Amino acid sequence: MRIVLLHMPWGAIDVPSLALGILHTAAARAGHQVEVRYANLDFVDWAAESTGFGVDDYQYFSEKSYFQGAGDWAFAGALYGDDGDNHGSDGDGDGFADYFAYLATSGASEQEIALTRATRAIAPAFIARLVDELAADPPDLVGFTTTFQQNTASLAAARLLKQRCPQVRTVFGGANCDGPQGAALHRNFPFLDYVVRGEGEAAFPALLEALPAGGELATVPGLCWRDDSGTSTANEMAKRPLPPSAILTPCYDGFFERLDASVAAGWVDPKLVLEGSRGCWWGEKHHCTFCGLNGSSMEFRSKPPADFLAEVLTLAERHQLLDVYVVDNILDMGYFDTVLKSLAELPVDLRLHFEIKANLRRHQFQLLGDSGAAQVQPGIENLSTRVLRIMDKGVTGCQNVRALRDAQSAGVSVTWNYLYGFPGEQPADYESVIRQLPVLHHLDPPTGAGRIAIERFSPYFDRPDLGFAITRPAFQYRATYRLPERELADLAYVFTAPPRGIGGGLAERLSAAVDTWLARFPDSRLSHRDEGGRIVLVNTRPGFDWRVVELTDPVELAVFRLLTQPRSPAALAAKVPGGAAAVEPVLERFTALGLLFHDGDGYLHVAVESDNQVLMRMQHRHGSAAARPRAEDTADTEEGVLDAVTIG
Repeated sequence: MRIVLLHMPWGAIDVPSLALGILHTAAARAGHQVEVRYANLDFVDWAAESTGFGVDDYQYFSEKSYFQGAGDWAFAGALYGDDGDNHGSDGDGDGFADYFAYLATSGASEQEIALTRATRAIAPAFIARLVDELAADPPDLVGFTTTFQQNTASLAAARLLKQRCPQVRTVFGGANCDGPQGAALHRNFPFLDYVVRGEGEAAFPALLEALPAGGELATVPGLCWRDDSGTSTANEMAKRPLPPSAILTPCYDGFFERLDASVAAGWVDPKLVLEGSRGCWWGEKHHCTFCGLNGSSMEFRSKPPADFLAEVLTLAERHQLLDVYVVDNILDMGYFDTVLKSLAELPVDLRLHFEIKANLRRHQFQLLGDSGAAQVQPGIENLSTRVLRIMDKGVTGCQNVRALRDAQSAGVSVTWNYLYGFPGEQPADYESVIRQLPVLHHLDPPTGAGRIAIERFSPYFDRPDLGFAITRPAFQYRATYRLPERELADLAYVFTAPPRGIGGGLAERLSAAVDTWLARFPDSRLSHRDEGGRIVLVNTRPGFDWRVVELTDPVELAVFRLLTQPRSPAALAAKVPGGAAAVEPVLERFTALGLLFHDGDGYLHVAVESDNQVLMRMQHRHGSAAARPRAEDTADTEEGVLDAVTIG
């Protein structure tokens, strides 16, 4: 069987599709002829040439507007074969005007709204061009992976292809097809022959095996198919997830050559994308209340360390790439003494991205840095212990700050978002943090602050008793799909509910404080060097009017070293000569100097270990060298101050 697998807009353009890479391997092993076509890059090249479409435009749809659904809305006209203004699931109102008003209230600029409308106008021409090329030499089967905002582009192409070539079988799969979502897609779009729900490594080859021989489709786990009457049937999904041995190595042949030939090669740096595990070992015990990322399968399983290490090294060598994005929802702790230790010892210079839990210790961050982990995503999300408990994160505010500090000391940058809007949170949970943010301006800031969304598969979605009375699918689904509300309820991933937690005024203050952090981070430093008899601290944070401080008093030295870990005043008093009477003035002085973060009764010092390489990495990552002093100048200045103090 000749198969074409399509990766439609708005899939990421800097990495190949992990899903299609895995299905390529699975289908090729079964003896089929497989081509993966990156139609997202086709769109980039076509739109760039015809309209001047640029990287910021693409990223607006692929990343920035996800929770507003602009990417799917832009291809809705191509899906439905017209560009009518008055439509919606319930047929009420001016669809365009209502949707543009929704974008505006969600923070979209006039330029972004104009871009959304202009892209909708050109989308049908792209779909027609793509289908013309497929129809010129039609394959036996076309498969689509759909995740995030790939639904309507994929549906539009499948609809037109089925009109032009009714003999071509169309198959959908991906995260947007999980559970009820996949069944709703199949029910409502009759041009979809099959929808694979859940993991595809077993189901997709089983479908391919059944098709030519007229096999029994009812035995394929999770498959949606049509009986002789055309009625949509959804098979029961697999009761157990795939074991690690069944998680295949992806085949990325052709992607990087296609990217090199695209205008996008000048927009992005190519990366490998790999997975060592699926599920979440923390979520198995404590499902974070807002998280729906694991879909219908939370059970954690990981590839044997030797197998994953070999996969990383083999694909890096095959494609001559050093940047590797590991998409695991959480890093297997067993990989520290196996995969990471081996990478640290090998003469390779990989640049890895991992998602981790924030309660790692300093030596674990160092091993991450030594292994090549240039960036981690620890799921910090908030700095208030009380809110983190509502979220069921299993960490404290001080532990999250410790992660930011220790990661920077190890040369690892951190990416995270600040979330709010949780049932039961109080203004005091944010007032204290906002007051203290200037203390943290030298640490990796969040990319922004935002109110949580209600996602399918999350505890907040499944359990209204946790605080959200979900009303209906988010507005973008009604603006995009011409389906009744009951069908949208199964199709949607994001839902609306009355806001909970802090109000708009305090949320605006939090966002403004985060924006200030982002602006001041590039020029802010707080580092220390421990020389035994004294500790030298250097500061460049604008909120604190001092440059160099030496700690030589024995009590101050003891307190500073003890606060490498979060401790209460009582715990410090039990360990420091002189007890509480000695500790209290030290805490007051350290607080005035901006050396401490405190949350509840916990205190932690926030000074990063002095290291030139760390400073260079952090400066390089966060913006243009032309806009700020060179990283090496900054590092040399700080090191020079430390040396002068040491010599003097």
